[in-house]
Amino acid sequence: MTEAFLTFSKARGNDLSTPVPDFGFPGLKPGDRWCLCAARWLEAFEAGKAPRVILGATHEATLELVELEDLKRFAIDLA
Repeated sequence: MTEAFLTFSKARGNDLSTPVPDFGFPGLKPGDRWCLCAARWLEAFEAGKAPRVILGATHEATLELVELEDLKRFAIDLA
């Protein structure tokens, strides 16, 4: 997670940074890892707010929405 993505997501109505104790959700902060749906990542990417990805943990169905080259540019697990 990045501060830019968390702020972007909150502005889109998905507040990931506020804890929700009733659901055991601690809230996310920059540096945390979290699973995103491909559509949300693409939306953030198009807005210039996409977080980095672990390409090896990204489902291949993501390629139905997102170009592989775009994912590679944001991958933290490529040498």
